[in-house]
Amino acid sequence: MGKLSVSIFYAYFLSYSLGFVLVHASEKISSCAQTPHPRVCKHFLDLLQSKDETTPFSFRNQSILSSLNQAIEAHKKLSISMNTKSLDKKSKLALTDCLELYQDSIDLLNRSLISSNPTDSQTWLSAVIANQQTCENGFIDFKIGHRLKSFSFMTNFSKLISNSLAVNKDSGPFHARKIGGRRLLGFGGFPWWVSGGDRRLIETDARKGDMVVAQDGSGDYKTITEAVSAMGGKRKRSGRFVIYVKKGVYKENVEIKKSITNLMFIGDGIDATIVTANRNVNDGSTTFRSATFAVGGEGFIAKDMTFENTAGPEKHQAVALRSNSDKSVFYRCSFKGYQDTLYVNNNRQFYRNCDIYGTIDFIFGDARVILQSCNIYVRKPMSNQKNTVTAQGRKDTNENTGIIIQNSIVTAASDLRPVQGSIKTYLGRPWQKYSRTVIMKTNLDKIIQPAGWFPWKGNFALSTLFYGEYMNTGSGAGTRGRVKWPGYHVITKASDAAMFTVGNILDGGSWIRAGGVPVNFGL
Repeated sequence: MGKLSVSIFYAYFLSYSLGFVLVHASEKISSCAQTPHPRVCKHFLDLLQSKDETTPFSFRNQSILSSLNQAIEAHKKLSISMNTKSLDKKSKLALTDCLELYQDSIDLLNRSLISSNPTDSQTWLSAVIANQQTCENGFIDFKIGHRLKSFSFMTNFSKLISNSLAVNKDSGPFHARKIGGRRLLGFGGFPWWVSGGDRRLIETDARKGDMVVAQDGSGDYKTITEAVSAMGGKRKRSGRFVIYVKKGVYKENVEIKKSITNLMFIGDGIDATIVTANRNVNDGSTTFRSATFAVGGEGFIAKDMTFENTAGPEKHQAVALRSNSDKSVFYRCSFKGYQDTLYVNNNRQFYRNCDIYGTIDFIFGDARVILQSCNIYVRKPMSNQKNTVTAQGRKDTNENTGIIIQNSIVTAASDLRPVQGSIKTYLGRPWQKYSRTVIMKTNLDKIIQPAGWFPWKGNFALSTLFYGEYMNTGSGAGTRGRVKWPGYHVITKASDAAMFTVGNILDGGSWIRAGGVPVNFGL
């Protein structure tokens, strides 16, 4: 717990140096009344101020600090629970996910606390909400959701994060950087976080790296896992580190930890460099842990690679790639699976010229993500199943997350094509209450049902979700027969659709272009 304590001390120190003021009792009461959970707000602010009556924090920062304290306490309690002898194997597996996710949340809350950029903070707070839900999902995957009652502290934590999201949103609008009155979108229309050097790496087709992986022994290592483990001793600079993975089929589960930042993988092309495995929920993994390739470190880039989970439709949830990486970019990559292929878990992500294959909810998660100029291939599911392309997991109305599909193609994969008339396919369904998905200027094949979208269960989320379509083409794009849900919208104005482009959703987009990925900032 020593590192956590240091983080909190640093947050206190920096907030004091920035000149935040103490929240007095009368201000606290009136401010808490405007949050989604006022009683929880007041209770935890009282606890915070009872420890230090001179805490130099604004209401916004005290709200986030209360969430941080609760996250640390939750992590401590979960650690103790892991050592309980009566705990069964499935519960331990779910708790292992929770420990990692709460540790990540502690870091995200620290970053939110000291950030002066409300958009960054809102992104990271939204990621904390996603982490909390992912923790609970592990218990749901194993059908032991009843055990969550043993961790009642999670409920208070969820409410505190919801309050922090509401308060941070109200602390001031984020204005995109401007030069000479024009919005600064970055070089060539990429999000702002992609540097010029990264852009050149992506634009060039040169196959080289700081480290080479090759199965035939011609590189530095024969497996990706070995290369990632050895990075610490090879990395002599703080900038971008490139691993070139030569053509081959790499049968391994790869995990890029949160501590590994600014890492780039370059392969020899889709279906040439393949990372493949078959973990799945049926065989004892949580959805979170089933990923063939999982990445958490900030600023991750992958180019010219295939990520695959071969578990098959009968194994249900089986992830090919999971990204928790903020400001991550995937260019000319392929993601192959069935249910839950591409897990866009949280933070900011961009996919360009990629292929995504799957059946049920195969693009899912709670990231702030745009898929641009991608090919989305719907596969044949098991008998009596329906296909749903997306399942967006926005849980709180103040999260700045959503799945945006732009200038892409949604069509049948080769195995679905012969039987596509007998299998229903939909654009998505609402995984969480405020699910948000927008599909723009995309070619929708005739496999898409006239209703377009499918409910999760009964009337759940139908009035709180936001599903939008704008200027789509193809025989499945007609909106006359679409669902009549309050949350469904046919977008007709370019100005409204522009709100969901790279320039707005991904904060201007220069971080993408700096990675060398072609990008369209607008419509």
